[in-house]
Amino acid sequence: MTRKIAAAPGHARRYKNGMEKRPVTSADRGGAAAGPLRRGWTTGACATAATRAALIGLWSGEIPETVRIALPRGERPSFAVAEGRCGDGWAEAGIVKDAGDDPDITHGALIRARVRPSSGGVVFRAGEGVGTVTRPGLPIPLGEPAINPVPRKMMRAVVEEEAARFGRSPDIEITLSIPGGAALAAKTWNPRLGIRGGLSILGTTGIVRPFSCAAWIASIHRGIDVARASGLVHLAGATGATSENAVRRHFSLPEEALIDMGDFVGGMLKYLRRHPVPRLTIAGGFAKMAKLAQGARDLHSGRSTLDMARLGRWAREAGLVDVSDAPTGMAALERAGPPLADLVARKAQNEAAKLLAGGASDDTLFDTLVVDRQGRIVGQATPRPVRRLAGAAG
Repeated sequence: MTRKIAAAPGHARRYKNGMEKRPVTSADRGGAAAGPLRRGWTTGACATAATRAALIGLWSGEIPETVRIALPRGERPSFAVAEGRCGDGWAEAGIVKDAGDDPDITHGALIRARVRPSSGGVVFRAGEGVGTVTRPGLPIPLGEPAINPVPRKMMRAVVEEEAARFGRSPDIEITLSIPGGAALAAKTWNPRLGIRGGLSILGTTGIVRPFSCAAWIASIHRGIDVARASGLVHLAGATGATSENAVRRHFSLPEEALIDMGDFVGGMLKYLRRHPVPRLTIAGGFAKMAKLAQGARDLHSGRSTLDMARLGRWAREAGLVDVSDAPTGMAALERAGPPLADLVARKAQNEAAKLLAGGASDDTLFDTLVVDRQGRIVGQATPRPVRRLAGAAG
């Protein structure tokens, strides 16, 4: 039996192999004029809801229009079921992911679960668009579907609940798929983390909070875990693609050694303090590295600013031209040249070392690079052990 069910409000009403969905617009996401930002649901929560709907279809012969699940912190949201099918010994259901007002790459994707009896216990399989773990360092063993521990726990709980309700065996195989997931995964960290073939089923609370940095920082942590498990001895955190390409060329680093820290240098350094590597490089554009030198832990333009007066004082004390009246960091660099970039690299090195010092990373050899907009390294600090840097003046 095949049954199509209307999708959740704000999404396409029909699916062709799960792929027909309209683009998400600003009107869908609301915005400041529409009131507080809406939270959404993780892929793990959607997979759990799809699993519940599919189990009900397997054991009752009919896919429900809505299902309710329990999240790890006790909340019990309801999900509209976007599609459902029942066959001989199997059933599947799909949930359209609603990420709320967060700019989540999987917003609007169909998360589909197919269930059938297993030979013993709850078994997870990766279907179309769900990745497989191929490198050590992640919380999932090699060769397993990229379904994180909390979503697995949530789905196992749903199997136990529905099996008890219907008087059936809880021995179930769950195959999760995300049509189009392989293309979406190419825009994520998954290829670098060694997750091949698609997206991951993620979530620790089941909730996506709009514009939270938690997901990015979690990806930074997993990148470090994979690099360490792979035995890499030199990692490089970069603020963007230009600086990442520059540091990769400069040191001939493999892709797995590159940590896309973005603006979250503090989140990366705090994790490395507890999970050290022998050698670390931070690379970034002049303005972001200057903000790091001035003590910023989040380098986003909306959350930290460059103190031009302080930068000018540094330049004067170093015998360089005064740049305190320069309108931007790049303008200051153009006026003072590479000596100012070297100065910023050294001060950023000293400041960042304060977040690394006092932990397991005291012996880490640490350096910084300043990269211009053309991808050229215009400033750098000599690699030094963290324990020797932390007491230096910023």
